[in-house]
Amino acid sequence: MCKRKGFTLIELLVVIAIIAVLMAILMPALNRVKKQARAVACMANLNQWGLFWKMYCDDNNGYWLSGAGGGSGRWWFEPMMATYKIGEKMRCCPQATKPIETNSTIGSWADHAWQTGTYGTNDYYVGSYGPNGWMCNPRSTDPSGAVWGRSPISDHWRTPNIKKAYNIPMFTGMWWVDAWPRHNEQPADQTTVITGTVNVQEMQRVCVNRHGGFQNTLFCDWSARKVGMKELWTLKWHKQFDISGPYTKAGGMNPSDWPQWMRGFKDY
Repeated sequence: MCKRKGFTLIELLVVIAIIAVLMAILMPALNRVKKQARAVACMANLNQWGLFWKMYCDDNNGYWLSGAGGGSGRWWFEPMMATYKIGEKMRCCPQATKPIETNSTIGSWADHAWQTGTYGTNDYYVGSYGPNGWMCNPRSTDPSGAVWGRSPISDHWRTPNIKKAYNIPMFTGMWWVDAWPRHNEQPADQTTVITGTVNVQEMQRVCVNRHGGFQNTLFCDWSARKVGMKELWTLKWHKQFDISGPYTKAGGMNPSDWPQWMRGFKDY
């Protein structure tokens, strides 16, 4: 009578080793697929935002928000939430849904959401998108005035109904609630330490690498598309923004002039 043999220890170890090798091969591919799926979902969010903003402008004689109202981004997301019942899911790119608490260890800012207000209260908000502040329609006509400290007022677009709207950003991924970018502002030296306070390097608020060297952006012609990290400096953020400024190929920028984390990205 034959005696049934079991697996030997060596055979089990070989099987485990094969599984480990397969997992090592498959996991990067699975991660890429997950990130691609999040990028697609992000684009879908921005297309939906395009509908929200268009409806708002249509109901407001073609004009954008005034920029007046509560600070820390409340000037834009509270009116939109009240009108269109926009929840936290719509305010967040799927790649950046978790906020960085002030006492937590900071990884890459790009993969985290912004937060304002006090946690656990009705004043607490989370998101990872934000508007181009230069879209605002300031209430004052005084050219020396400012919107939340940004000036001149004359640089604001006021309405999306303008020429070459396809190159004017309206709404995009950010690590903060809003931004007023300028063509002479430099990118962050690294992805874990980003400045970008009022009137100081605000381009850093929008230069966030969430989708493999690209970020999704909604434009004034209501289209949404991928934008390269370096391409951000070629978009017409405000009326006097130089799209051939010092951070473009036309302005003399070389690949080696960029921070290390950006050097491998496509030049524009």
